[in-house]
Amino acid sequence: MFNRFYRVFMLATVAFTSLCAHAVEVSNSIDIEIDRTNPYTMVAAVSQKTFARFKQDKQLIADNPDHLKVIVTEELMPYVDYKYASYKVLGQYLRDTSKDERTRFVEAFRGYLISTYAQAFTEYTDQTVKFSPAEDFADEKMVRVNVRIIEKGRPEIKLQFRARRLKDNTWKAFDLVAEGVSLLSSKQSEITNLVRQKGIEPVIEMLIERTATHIDLNANEQANE
Repeated sequence: MFNRFYRVFMLATVAFTSLCAHAVEVSNSIDIEIDRTNPYTMVAAVSQKTFARFKQDKQLIADNPDHLKVIVTEELMPYVDYKYASYKVLGQYLRDTSKDERTRFVEAFRGYLISTYAQAFTEYTDQTVKFSPAEDFADEKMVRVNVRIIEKGRPEIKLQFRARRLKDNTWKAFDLVAEGVSLLSSKQSEITNLVRQKGIEPVIEMLIERTATHIDLNANEQANE
């Protein structure tokens, strides 16, 4: 179950930026305006911009796969509420941390997400990604953006991206639900158990170590051997 969920998460991350992959064939511009006040159009615009960046930096990625981390940092992370996600992941142990510990944990978790997302993009082949139509969100504080991933020879995957409205009326994504399982909830269970057993400092060190892992362009092929 975990291995399948991990792969679904990898594909879900790709889904966040693959909606406009075909549009990039027509327009290679990365100067795309992002409307942060609409969570649905924001996803589409981030998609187009990120894939345009992938195409522009194709040789850089081939020469140094870790360049994917640069792209994720610059094109994707501004639209991910990693601080909110970090606090949710710490759960009940958040109140037991000092300001310094919280700050370092947030940065370590951000780095971990960047590394995880960057590796996820090596999973992309020719999946078809379909987003459901936008719904009225005028009075909503949180929305779910429904997604379907269609891959030949595999069951259709249904996902939900969760986004929250910030105080300035802009939106950011903070979680995804795959096969009924919240990535944030699964990470919260893992991390809170480690914090309870070892304390927050070893967890911060673990996240930093995972962040330092190099991107492997052949990881998907090796996993399928």
